[in-house]
Amino acid sequence: MSGVALALEVVVVFFLALFLLHRYGDFRKQHRMVLFATLLAWFLCFLIVFILPLDVSTTIYNQCKTDNQVHLVATKTVNHDNSSNSSVFPTQRVPKICQKPWSYIPDGILPVFWRVVYWTSQFLTWLLIPFMQSYARSGGFSISGKIKTALIENAIYYGTYLLIFCSLLIYVAVTPELHLSWSGLRTIGITAANTWGLFLLVLLLGYGLVEIPRTYWRASCHGQLLAKTYFKAAKLMTEKADAEENLEDVMEDVRTVNETIKYNHPLRKCIDTILKKCPVEYQEKMGRNMDDYEDFDDKGNPYPSKKSLVKLHKQVIYAVQRHNRTQVQWQILLDKAFHLEDVAKNESSSTHKFVHSFPSAEPPGWISKYLYTPTVEWYWECVFRRWCYRVLAVVLCVFSAAVVWSECTFFSTQPVLSLFAVFIQLAERDYNYVYIEMACFVTIFFLCYCVYSTVFRIRVFNYYYLAPHHQTDAYSLQFSGMLFCRLTPPLCLNFLGVIHMDSTISHQTRQPTAYTSIMGSMQVLSFIANGFYIYYPMLIVLLCIATYFSLGTRCLNLLGFQQFVGENDLTSDLVDEGRELIRRERRKRQRTEDGESRRREWRERNSEQRERYGGRNRSAYSELKETDGSGTDTGRAQSRRDRSDKAELLQDVEPLDFTGEEPLETDNRRSAGGHYLSTSASRACIFDDV
Repeated sequence: MSGVALALEVVVVFFLALFLLHRYGDFRKQHRMVLFATLLAWFLCFLIVFILPLDVSTTIYNQCKTDNQVHLVATKTVNHDNSSNSSVFPTQRVPKICQKPWSYIPDGILPVFWRVVYWTSQFLTWLLIPFMQSYARSGGFSISGKIKTALIENAIYYGTYLLIFCSLLIYVAVTPELHLSWSGLRTIGITAANTWGLFLLVLLLGYGLVEIPRTYWRASCHGQLLAKTYFKAAKLMTEKADAEENLEDVMEDVRTVNETIKYNHPLRKCIDTILKKCPVEYQEKMGRNMDDYEDFDDKGNPYPSKKSLVKLHKQVIYAVQRHNRTQVQWQILLDKAFHLEDVAKNESSSTHKFVHSFPSAEPPGWISKYLYTPTVEWYWECVFRRWCYRVLAVVLCVFSAAVVWSECTFFSTQPVLSLFAVFIQLAERDYNYVYIEMACFVTIFFLCYCVYSTVFRIRVFNYYYLAPHHQTDAYSLQFSGMLFCRLTPPLCLNFLGVIHMDSTISHQTRQPTAYTSIMGSMQVLSFIANGFYIYYPMLIVLLCIATYFSLGTRCLNLLGFQQFVGENDLTSDLVDEGRELIRRERRKRQRTEDGESRRREWRERNSEQRERYGGRNRSAYSELKETDGSGTDTGRAQSRRDRSDKAELLQDVEPLDFTGEEPLETDNRRSAGGHYLSTSASRACIFDDV
């Protein structure tokens, strides 16, 4: 059963990481190595989070077995001492009943598993991903050129961390009570990495503990959510215009270089590589203006160098990516704004049926027909959704308060003040492993959600930005994978310290988990183990207070970076501007929809007329065909009767004298009065059609 649980969690985590990568990355356009490195980094970090509760339950079971063995040895010793005195009866100690958890993992598997996962993630975050970031961002035209650029850019990066490691090494060397060894050096490296990660972890966690519950609470307030959407529309429109202008400038440079360097120039291959990265419409324009039959002159105008072409190639990649991202985000934001406006209009509907301003052109599926009907959609969007968000926000506030309290008191073991440690110890007395694993999973999942969602929310200008709907560039994807690998190990250590499963922090004599065993003894650097790891997380209180009062947002707003700050003149102006932009886009889309509906009606009307006329022609053709078929069945008998009738008529007709005058017309059977004349005189013509 333990193997099934481990394998199931591995599969679930893999598909979770694959789903997120598909949402933010682009499998068709981005490099396979970039996607693989990001997927591996996310998969390893999520795997640590999901497997750690199993490590906790397994450690508790092993601790129970160890306590029974200690009690058994102590009982034998006491009985042996008392056997020498016949007046003292031997004592019996009842051992504990250790129930094996359903997800028990045998000894020896978890240490190897954690060692492989941890060192692989560290190799990714400190060596491979930084190198691949520079490689993917490079504008080189060959593999060797990109590798050279990546090594030069990462020289300072690697040198900084080498300096930090050497400083810690010198500290250990000058301390007389510490002895250098391979395990000690490994512990120093792990401690340095975890210290850097914990420093960033507290900053992100302090922001997420307040901002996530507040986000859900504000999502229940429809008016404020719509105003913030208008604010985002005004900002995104500015960014969209800047991206279009930047793309035009870069394409102008590409056009100039394309006209300068002709087909037989040595650098023409570089120009062709740059043109492949340009949008299709620009490629067509440059192709029409290109005269491939003009030779270049070495003594003519100066040509750009390869270094300048590398820089131009890098600018083209960045400009095209930014332009495509803003276009997609603008359409998504428009759909969101239209939906929120539809919700505001439908709140006062008396029919209790949700009506969309722009219904989908695709036919509704069986879910929309039978489950998510317009009535159900109205009750969810206009009634139940806001209350669900408010209840969820309150629950998240309770969790945030419990986390802040536990982070400030987890160092106290007598009495136990950490709430999560109290819950785990109560379940440990009854060996309720299911409750232990669920409590551990919910706790660490909430911590990861606060930290990871902050990583997905933050934006460092256009340098780092995770945009959904396949609009994240390769550099940002790898940067997020690097952050995950650096934040997850200290996050897990902090969680184990909060529930008092880390003996280094709690100073308890108990069996360590397999995860903490690979970290080594933190006492090699006592000022970090006994000081920084314990007291630095208390800073989370100040960060939560600053986030609650939006001090960071207000500071950015004062520095000129537009932020949504409640009652503010600049915010109100941007909201009004965004409202006008949405109104203009609504009118434009409405005109487009009206034009499409008129064309659709015209096509349907013409198709109906064609079908009606075509039906008439087909019916006439079928009648003619049936007439021809019936005539062929009685052809011989009818021909015999016709010949006999003609012979009789010829005998009755009187001969006419030829006088040169034209014969009387017998075809016109209509008299002047409008009545038909008798047809007895023209019976000879009735068989002409046979």
